[in-house]
Amino acid sequence: MPYTSMTIKVPGKLMVAGEFAVLVPYQNLVVMAVDRFVYTTWQPSDQNRITFQDFDLNDLIWDYKRDKVNIHSTDKRVHFVENAMTIAFRYLQENGITPNPFELSIKSELDDTSGIKYGLGSSAAVVTSVITAILKGHLSEAPTATLIFKLAAITHVNTQGNGSGADVAASSYGGILHYSSFQAEWLKTAFEEAETLTALLKADWTYLSINPIQIPENVYICVGWTGNPASTGKLVDRILHLNKTNSMLFEEFLTSSEEAVKNILMGMESENIPLLLEGVKQNRQALAKVGRHADTPVETPLLSTLCDLAEQYGGAGKPSGAGGGDCGIAFMPSKEKADALMEAWSKAGIKPLDIQPNPFGASAKEA
Repeated sequence: MPYTSMTIKVPGKLMVAGEFAVLVPYQNLVVMAVDRFVYTTWQPSDQNRITFQDFDLNDLIWDYKRDKVNIHSTDKRVHFVENAMTIAFRYLQENGITPNPFELSIKSELDDTSGIKYGLGSSAAVVTSVITAILKGHLSEAPTATLIFKLAAITHVNTQGNGSGADVAASSYGGILHYSSFQAEWLKTAFEEAETLTALLKADWTYLSINPIQIPENVYICVGWTGNPASTGKLVDRILHLNKTNSMLFEEFLTSSEEAVKNILMGMESENIPLLLEGVKQNRQALAKVGRHADTPVETPLLSTLCDLAEQYGGAGKPSGAGGGDCGIAFMPSKEKADALMEAWSKAGIKPLDIQPNPFGASAKEA
C-alpha cells in the first residue's frame, strides 16, 4: 500500500571515466553514486504545497491543470521540479490514478553549506527524488529503479535539452555503473512522437545500457575539489564542436577514451589494479589532449596538480565530469597512500572531500 508519509533519500554522483565520449552512441562511461544525498519528504495534505529548503522557498502553492504542474513562484529554479511532477502525474494518469493533495519538502546536502557547488549532480538527484516520492506515494507496488530512471531521464532531457543521463542513473540505481547513454536527441524525438508515456517506457531505448560493477576491495577512492568550474554546457559544446571542425581529432579522442574505459572496467572486474590505474592515466591523457585540441581547459592547473600528486603517491587521478575546475578523482592502492595523498592535496590548495561510493539508489523511509 502507498505510504502515509515518507522521506526519499537519493545519492548524488561523480563521473569516473568516459566523459564527453558518452555523448556519442555506444560509448562507455563509468559513473559512481556517492554518499551525499538529496532528501524529499512527501505527505498527504489538504492543500498542495512544496518547500525548497535550500532556496528558502517555503510552502509554495502548486496545482495541476491542463496536464501540467504549476508551482506558484517566479523563481526559475523550480522548473526542474515542476517538470518532474508533471511527468510523474502523467504516468499516474495513464495508470488510472488521480493523486490527492500532498506536500513535498526538498533538501540537498550535495553542495557545501557555504553554497559552493561540487558538481555532484544536484538537479538529477532532485528530479529522481521527487519522481520516486510521487510514485511511492500513489502506487500499490514499489516502482523499479528502471521506471524511476526512465521518468527522471525524460524529465531531465526535456528540461535541460541535453545530457547523458548518467547522473540520473547513479541516483536511481546507486553503486558504480558501466553506462552507455540513451542519447538526448533520440529521447527528445521519441518523447515528442510517442502516443503515450507508457508506450515510450516500454519501447526499446536502443543506445541505453546500464550494468553494475564492483571496485576491488583494496582500491581506495579519493575525491578532491579544485574550485568552481567553467560552465559545463559550454565545455561540452566546445568539445563536441571539435567533431565538426576536425572530425579526425575527435575520432582519435573517442578511440583513446574507449581504450581507457575498457582497461578501467577490465581492471575492476579482474581486480587487476595496475590495469585499472593505467586506464585512469589513459583517460586523463585523452581528456587533456581533446581539451587542448578544442582550446578548452578540461584539465586546469590545479586539476593537473591533483592528478600528478596521485601518480606521485603510487596511484592515478583524473578530472571528474566536464573538468575546467570542480572535482578530481584518484584511485590509490592502499589506505596509507590515500591518506598521504589527501594531506598532500590540502597543502597544494585542493580540498579533500569525504566522499565514497554509495551502494543504494533512491530509497524510502516511512516517517
